[in-house]
Amino acid sequence: MRAPAPEDDADFLAQYVAQSRRIMRDLQAAREAIRQVEARAESDDGLVAAACDGQGGLSRLRIDPRALRLGEAALGRKVTEVLRAAQEEAGQQAQEIADRAGSGASLSAPLDETFVRARVEQAARDLL
Repeated sequence: MRAPAPEDDADFLAQYVAQSRRIMRDLQAAREAIRQVEARAESDDGLVAAACDGQGGLSRLRIDPRALRLGEAALGRKVTEVLRAAQEEAGQQAQEIADRAGSGASLSAPLDETFVRARVEQAARDLL
């Protein structure tokens, strides 16, 4: 980024702060949107259904009593499969929200030490 002229420093700083605030608002909105995510999945036979939140946590699990006839191992596989599908969907939705928020979340590159040095030298020249 090109350094502002000394007389534009205040405007540059104000714009930088405003841009930072916009980015923070966008990121906070994205975090809230991710909290609202609820992805659902259901087994092919409809005996097991699950819902997961934007962090992949289980928010709901329904097992039809008829599923108990499947046996412990088969039921375990079915529950795991449905949970994994719900978590993957929730993760995908959360990632899409994060990607949208991140696409506009870049600040201008910070000014480096040459900027500070130039300002100090300018101030010294102005004093002399």
